Amino acid sequence: MKLYPIVEGHGEVSAVPVLLRRLLWEQAQCFGISVGSPIRRTQPQFRREADIHAAVRLALLQPDCASVLVLFDGEDDCPMELAMQVRVWAQQAAGQVPCDVVIAYREYETWFLAAAESLRGQCSIGHAAVAPLNPESKRNAKGALEAFMPSGASYAETIHQVKLSAIFDMALAHQRNRSFRKLTKTVGDLVLQMGQPLPAWPPAGW
Repeated sequence: MKLYPIVEGHGEVSAVPVLLRRLLWEQAQCFGISVGSPIRRTQPQFRREADIHAAVRLALLQPDCASVLVLFDGEDDCPMELAMQVRVWAQQAAGQVPCDVVIAYREYETWFLAAAESLRGQCSIGHAAVAPLNPESKRNAKGALEAFMPSGASYAETIHQVKLSAIFDMALAHQRNRSFRKLTKTVGDLVLQMGQPLPAWPPAGW
């Protein structure tokens, strides 16, 4: 039984499975659900009905597909309005297979930024790193993370995204970032729709 993510960037292809496995295995204790290889699409394709239909249908053809999660960056779009529209398209294509949409507002790295203190000393991030009061207000989360690095170091999505996905404090991100709370809730909803037991959700202490 697999959850198949549809993602946007090259970094997310490696990072999203790591993040979803942390939620499914470490937190939800759902060891009967694994994460399939992500299907990658471009930013414009997440805004076109035909492309969403095609991506979801491709996911349904993958081995043991039991649910589909569409996950992409919202940039400056209203995440609620955009997600509502894309969800309609995705669920039309998915039929009876559980399927939902989560938009990282403004970008995937905003979730790391919300838990910046937990990244100190990792991936060249300095020990003075502190999350901004409103992480989702940051337009360039990648640049904000890079600002925590020493002069000459740079944030590389395909290198750092997967590493930081494995270590950032998800409880902090959940407390400070609304779109991460949406991701957590959506993963729990998909688990239940797949007929799997779910402990208290979100996890205690989050």
